[in-house]
Amino acid sequence: MDENITVSSMEPDTEYKAYLSRIASRFQANVKGSHVFTTDADNLWDIFVEALPADQRAVHNCHNCRQFVERFGGLVTISKNGHVASAVWDVADAYYIYVSPISAMLRVINKANVTGVFLSSEEALGHPVTGRWSHFHAALLPQMLFNSRVQTAGQAMAEKREDFRNVTSALDEYSLPVLKQAIRLLKSDALYRSEKVLGAAEWLRDLHMARKSARIDIRANMTWRAIASAPAGFCHPRSSMIGTLLEDIAAGKGFDDVARSFAAKMHPLQYLRPQAAPTAGAIAQAEKIVAQLDAAGSLARRYARMDDVKALWKPKAASKAAKGGLFSHLKPKGKSRTSDMEIPAITITWEKFARTVLPSAERIEYFVLTKKDSYVTLVTAVNPNSPPILQWDVEGERNPVSCYLWHGGAEAAQFGLTPGLYHDVAAVTLRPSMWGSKQLSHYGEGVMFCLHGAHETKRGGLVIFPENLKSEFHGIRSVMEAYSRAGVLEGADGEHVCGPMLSKGGTWEARIRVTSDGETAVYDLDRWD
Repeated sequence: MDENITVSSMEPDTEYKAYLSRIASRFQANVKGSHVFTTDADNLWDIFVEALPADQRAVHNCHNCRQFVERFGGLVTISKNGHVASAVWDVADAYYIYVSPISAMLRVINKANVTGVFLSSEEALGHPVTGRWSHFHAALLPQMLFNSRVQTAGQAMAEKREDFRNVTSALDEYSLPVLKQAIRLLKSDALYRSEKVLGAAEWLRDLHMARKSARIDIRANMTWRAIASAPAGFCHPRSSMIGTLLEDIAAGKGFDDVARSFAAKMHPLQYLRPQAAPTAGAIAQAEKIVAQLDAAGSLARRYARMDDVKALWKPKAASKAAKGGLFSHLKPKGKSRTSDMEIPAITITWEKFARTVLPSAERIEYFVLTKKDSYVTLVTAVNPNSPPILQWDVEGERNPVSCYLWHGGAEAAQFGLTPGLYHDVAAVTLRPSMWGSKQLSHYGEGVMFCLHGAHETKRGGLVIFPENLKSEFHGIRSVMEAYSRAGVLEGADGEHVCGPMLSKGGTWEARIRVTSDGETAVYDLDRWD
């Protein structure tokens, strides 16, 4: 409060300080697990002061408290149904002389329009103490802090406002029936690499449906809420592949034309893969961004090893067999083993296999096809402590591993494998983008059978794909593509992690032989679920 006024004029001082603490605690409770938004609530400080008892107005002439109310007093959270609530104020626990002022501010805040997503790189909101004086204040939770090295919080907030305009325009342009038709096509596996676009389409559809069932006056709030947590790229539907698909459907094109156009643009050698060499300006911009991110060391990549893999399954260590007698190898009369019996292969889905077979498996063998298969190779950062550059690699849960495959598949011989035979599986793992708690559905779901002794013999640069990189790199895609093509993976002569990747969607042709408790069974994995 006013630093020219004695503390004794605020009676009782201990109760006032307790209330300041309650504001800070309530703010953190309100925003935990939520995003915070700015509003156009205006003149809150004047409203606050005018609602105070007349004899308290001069006492509250405080620059720091005024600054807090004007900058942060209008912040709100948005519920799932689109209703706003103050992130800061609540009458229930207000200091007694503040009940009327807070009620007056809340009447304005509850009617205000949301204007943006609130971001800050500073933990402290306001100044808790200056000298002997205590003031209104709050603090962001650590996980809410904005910490980009490329953008300021203000620049990111401006980008979110642009996202709001882009998404609102797309919602007006693409009707719900068109979106539903697009999703039916994407889910039918009739469109090539549909998993890359399905997540963005479902996100836009869900927002469309939520807005349709809500009152007109809160539809914008629901859009802001969705934008605040949208995955990278989802907020630009009109300039992305989902926009192309929706435009074709809205134009009344037939399925063959839609599918052909989609497949051409989603070709793995075209999708988000710049074809022209980077300009001098793009290279200069790339140098600047990589320096800001301190990511030069992150671009050195190597072949992954088994200790880099987050495995669902690895072979159990063979237990030492008990020493038998001279005739222990003979089979007693009348005793047989089911493993001696020819049992037909069991057709099973991956989800059932993972749930019922994988936990008890002691040994797994994969039958290598005599034709091309979707062989995948894992790569990772040379320095695992270098700053994360992949979308699924985050501080606190590092995962610098990515994968690549050859368009059209590859022959077994390319990996030193003999077709037509079973090969031991060294590990079973999910697609690297699925390893952490940050699930990125638009990268698709898949399970990889890492084959013992498999070794990639073909070289393809650093295999740093722009579509996998964090959003800070998207403006320099052409440079990253050229850099990747010119680079060389380290560890070519060491251990490699390679094997077939079975992706969700469509049918599979994968035969697995499993040994559990001395018994062997053969399974044909035909699909994900």
